[in-house]
Amino acid sequence: MKIGLGINYSGGFKEAAAEVADLERAGLDIVFVPEAYSFDAVSALGYLAAKTETLLLASGILQIYTRTPSLTAMTAAGLDHVSDGRFILGLGASGPQVIEGFHGVPYDAPIGRTRELVEICRKVWRRERLEYQGKHYRIPLPAERGTGLGKALKLINHPVRERIPVLLAALGPKNVELAAEIAEGWQPIFFLPEKARQVWGEALENGLAKRDSQLGALEVYASPTLAIGENVTPLLEFVKPHVALYIGGMGAKGRNFYHALATKYGYGAQADRIQELYLAGKKEEAAKAVPDDLIRDISLIGPASYVKERIAAFAEAGVTTLNVVPMAATPAERVKLIEQLRELC
Repeated sequence: MKIGLGINYSGGFKEAAAEVADLERAGLDIVFVPEAYSFDAVSALGYLAAKTETLLLASGILQIYTRTPSLTAMTAAGLDHVSDGRFILGLGASGPQVIEGFHGVPYDAPIGRTRELVEICRKVWRRERLEYQGKHYRIPLPAERGTGLGKALKLINHPVRERIPVLLAALGPKNVELAAEIAEGWQPIFFLPEKARQVWGEALENGLAKRDSQLGALEVYASPTLAIGENVTPLLEFVKPHVALYIGGMGAKGRNFYHALATKYGYGAQADRIQELYLAGKKEEAAKAVPDDLIRDISLIGPASYVKERIAAFAEAGVTTLNVVPMAATPAERVKLIEQLRELC
C-alpha cells in the first residue's frame, strides 16, 4: 500500500516543502497539491520538484475548465520534466460553486470534456501534430469560428514520458466509469470500503470492460483522516465539520454530489438533515448531525491494531494508495504519524 498526503493549499510553499522533505524521508510515497481558489497548484508542484528526490508529485486536482486541454498537457509535460518523471496529472471537474463562482466559466458537460481533454493531452505528449475535432474542443479552430490562420502544431519539447499517468477525481457513476476506462488512477472522496462495491461496483466494471490493457491496473486513491493511538477516538468529532461542509454546503438541494454519496451509503435521512441545517446557516448543528458510524468507517482513527484492520479493509476494497489527512498539530507530529502508518502498511 502506498502512502500519500495533500499539502495545505492555504500555507506557504517554503514551509510546505521543508515538511514534505521530512515526510519523504519518513516513507511518504506521493504528495498531492490541491488547487481550489488558492494559489495555483503548478507553482507549488514545481517548487516541490526541486526540493524532493523520489517522491511522486500529483496535482490534486487541476480543474478541467480552467485551462485549455493543450495548456494542461504542456503544464503536465513541464512538471514531469522538472521532476524527472515523477508527476501524476490529477484532473477533476470541481463544482459549479468554484468554476462559475470564481472563474466565471460555465459548468457544462464534465464527462465529455474530461474524455476529450485526456485524449488531447496524450496526443500532445506523443508529439503528434495536434488535430482534434471533438464535440467540446476543436483544434485547430475552424475558419468559421476564428481567423482561419490556425494550423496544426506539435509540442516543441520532447517530454520525459509520452504517457504521463492521469488520475481522475470522480464520484458519480458515469464519471467513475470514465475513470476506470481511460485513466491510470481514480480518486473518490469519503471512501467507505464496505460499501464501495455497492456504490461504485457496476460503474467500475463497466469502465474496466472498455479499458485499454496498456493502461495497466486501475490505481485507487482513498483519502481517510489519520490518527493513531489509544486515546484518539474523540478526534472523530473534528472530522465532522469537514464532512458536513461537503454534504450540506457543496451545492444546492438536488445538485450536491456529496449528499448523493451519503445517501447511497445508507444515510439519506441524515444527509437531508445535515443539508437543511447547513443551508440555514446552522453549521455547528449540521456537524453534530453527521453520523458517528460514517466518520469512523471513512477514517483511520484509533489504536494501531484497529488502524491496521481498517487498512486491510481499504486494500480488500481495491485501494492502492492511502492519501491520508493526518490529524496532527505540528510537522513533527505529522512525520511521526506517517512513520507509524508506514509500519502498519
